[in-house]
Amino acid sequence: MNGWVVLLWSFVAALILIIGGIFGALVVMERITLFPEAVPSATPTPEETGVVDVTYSVMILNASPDAGLDEQMRDDLINSGWAAGSVFATDSDSQDFTTTTVYYIADEDELAAIGLARLIGGAEVEQSDAYASLNDTGAKQLTVVIGVDRTTTAPETPAP
Repeated sequence: MNGWVVLLWSFVAALILIIGGIFGALVVMERITLFPEAVPSATPTPEETGVVDVTYSVMILNASPDAGLDEQMRDDLINSGWAAGSVFATDSDSQDFTTTTVYYIADEDELAAIGLARLIGGAEVEQSDAYASLNDTGAKQLTVVIGVDRTTTAPETPAP
């Protein structure tokens, strides 16, 4: 019986040495990390959804070759809750503005600009005082420049 106990203990010792050797080899090959470093979790930055604020006056400039887009957008904004006297529409000096953009002046106007951009269907939003001179009332104002991306006609191609 004494021989069986020795054989059993030698089997257990061999098994422990084999498992320890495999574990040690995996640690040396860096397949197993004993003390992993804390990985900072990626925190998603919340996307600003904006706020539709009808207290702003809106200047719409049609900078596309399609006539009437400014009046159509004006009507859409009035139907969305803006007062008719606070939405102004006119043609721009140029007709090749690339992307429809909502411009705002002050930092506190950004959420209203984002809300207006989402309301009109995915326009760009940019802070700029380039259109500040169009505001002669002194009220809070956003400016929408309608770009060629909203045009419904195909652009003219030059003859060869």
